[in-house]
Amino acid sequence: MQHLKIYNKQDVLSLTKLRRFETKLGERVQIIDNADDLVKSLDSSDAHYVLFGIPEDLGAKGNYGLGGTDTLWVPFLQSFLNIQSNAFLDGTEILLLGHFDFGDIQYLIDKTAKGEEEKIEAYRHAVNTIDDEVEHIVKLITASKKIPLAVGGGHNNSYPLIKGAAKGWHQAGVIPLPQINCINLDAHADYRAMEGRHSGNAFRYAEEDGYLQKYCVICLHENYIPQNVWIDIVNNPFIDVITHEDIFVHEKRTFLQAVAHATGFTEDSMTGIDLDLDCIQNALSSAMTPVGILPRNARQYVSFTAADSKPAYLHICEGATQLADGRMDATNGKLISYLVSDFIKSRSEFSNNSK
Repeated sequence: MQHLKIYNKQDVLSLTKLRRFETKLGERVQIIDNADDLVKSLDSSDAHYVLFGIPEDLGAKGNYGLGGTDTLWVPFLQSFLNIQSNAFLDGTEILLLGHFDFGDIQYLIDKTAKGEEEKIEAYRHAVNTIDDEVEHIVKLITASKKIPLAVGGGHNNSYPLIKGAAKGWHQAGVIPLPQINCINLDAHADYRAMEGRHSGNAFRYAEEDGYLQKYCVICLHENYIPQNVWIDIVNNPFIDVITHEDIFVHEKRTFLQAVAHATGFTEDSMTGIDLDLDCIQNALSSAMTPVGILPRNARQYVSFTAADSKPAYLHICEGATQLADGRMDATNGKLISYLVSDFIKSRSEFSNNSK
């Protein structure tokens, strides 16, 4: 994992605004105590969650998308570490691992690739490197029976998250086979053809390689599902879809009914929880939309799925604070910090109620 940057205490405190009579999450989160022995450090930690960033936009660019998904991690972390440590969220249940830095790959592509199509192929080839490193760390985390919290990056990272989590939870003896389910709150299915790895086909690759069993997409936009992909989905009994239009236009069911349907569909195994910011109205992302859910719906989604499923991981992706075309929105980092904290608090409340 040559691209993984592991944090020390000073890295964390440098982003934490200390204040008398208050305690912030940055003062409470755990860190890796021995970067040379990740397995031992993970096993010795009593944290329930391991948080890390994948700030890259190679997968989005490989899908003919707009760059910028590499800009979210630091603004998110600045917001998250300055949440108050209190009775609702203490912080000691979180181990902050670090982030991946694939800037050298981006530099090499920019320097050597000629023309758009050559760059597209280079981006897709580079995603394989990202896959390998993300899969490895996720496998280590889940093998130690901890839940990965990944903030991306493009939706291409769902593939290594699914693959690594399936292998790790299986190695830990939690699931009988290296195979998990997934719920995805997304305007797109990301189930495009296997034409080379990118942000639009993570779930297709995960299914074809045998690591994804059941897949449910909530808030899929009818206008952005290719017909060939739609045919594949409706003919697959292991995939279920509830469109944005069925929830908010035709009102066939409420949003929370749709989420409950998804957790019921996937309840037979551990389930990856994905949230793509392009489903949130006007949230800055590689494929942002004026027609989407509200931030409170996204918070309800992570809270409900955290409590009503057996989460294999949490993955929040495709967001940005600055896109390649110059558009900016500094609030996305704070939005993601709400979503991650909502997930942890709902899991903690569920665990307490189950005792």
